[in-house]
Amino acid sequence: MIRGVHHTAISTSDLQRSVRFYRDLLGFQEVFSSSWEIGAEVADRIVGLKDSSVQLVMLKLGNVCLELFQYASPRPKPGESLRPVCDHGITHICLDVTDIEAEYERLKAAGMRFHCPPQDVGGGIRDAGGGIRATYGRDPDGNVVELLEVKDPENPLSVRVG
Repeated sequence: MIRGVHHTAISTSDLQRSVRFYRDLLGFQEVFSSSWEIGAEVADRIVGLKDSSVQLVMLKLGNVCLELFQYASPRPKPGESLRPVCDHGITHICLDVTDIEAEYERLKAAGMRFHCPPQDVGGGIRDAGGGIRATYGRDPDGNVVELLEVKDPENPLSVRVG
């Protein structure tokens, strides 16, 4: 069962500038920061990249989380600061699910393409806590939709909607 949106993620060329904007200007609270280096095979499978390396910060405001990514590898293409809203920019939308395996199978059977089956990521992403499974898939236009299951309601990533 899909319960709602867990977070949206934005790729940025300057992580600290973006954190200052969302945290200091808009009032988001920092939940945790993390990173992974080249060789993080689980992360590469989920994001569909080879030899990825990233720093990230998860922010929360009310019942919404925002994840900011700064990729060092692979080298990102520069973004256009005033790009039209019809152009790509937000990296993915994340859906909070209760049974990730069932949702993965249901959506896959309906034709949704996935980078990989659900992966255990709680221990692989520093400071995220345990009991977390995730996978990335694509909507019909190629936009990334993440399925995320956070089993522990006390985990800082746990978002209860509805």
